[in-house]
Amino acid sequence: MAGGIIDPTGGSRESVTTARSDAPRPDSLDGLRVGLLENGKRNAAQILDAVGEVLVREHGAGVLVRRLKKQFAMPLPDELLEDLVNECDVVVLGVGDCGSCSASAVADGIALETAGTPSAVICTEAFEATSTAMAELKGDPGYPFLLTGHPVANLTDEQIVERARELAGRVADRLAGARARTGVVA
Repeated sequence: MAGGIIDPTGGSRESVTTARSDAPRPDSLDGLRVGLLENGKRNAAQILDAVGEVLVREHGAGVLVRRLKKQFAMPLPDELLEDLVNECDVVVLGVGDCGSCSASAVADGIALETAGTPSAVICTEAFEATSTAMAELKGDPGYPFLLTGHPVANLTDEQIVERARELAGRVADRLAGARARTGVVA
């Protein structure tokens, strides 16, 4: 038997070069319902909650709508997608800190955008390539996602608060106003 690594994404994949349109962006987050879709990974809920608190306190966001995606590596279930579209004005997804959950979060963000709901996807730097590959596979090669340091699972409460402060402004910029098609939002 020959040894080697097989790329399960290669071979049958068609190259897609057209980018999808973003959902229309609000001018600001003032009074908006902000969805926080966490993937069940360690510290994901805590980071999203802390980001949400900053969005309310410093960016005028209204209600925080917390949801859990029970299977982090699977596509967003239709019922949860519909719930988010109906109950939220914008959605923050995360935290992608492994290959499959990062790719899935990007796919979910693109699905929300396609359904008309602006999204901000947070992934860790270690999985930038995986996140970029999923955006390409989904036909939106320039889809901007936010990067944060890796890992997040071992952060202390104080580090989570600090990380949220670092992310919140970029999340707000991604959710409100025009998005630059640069791929990764620094």
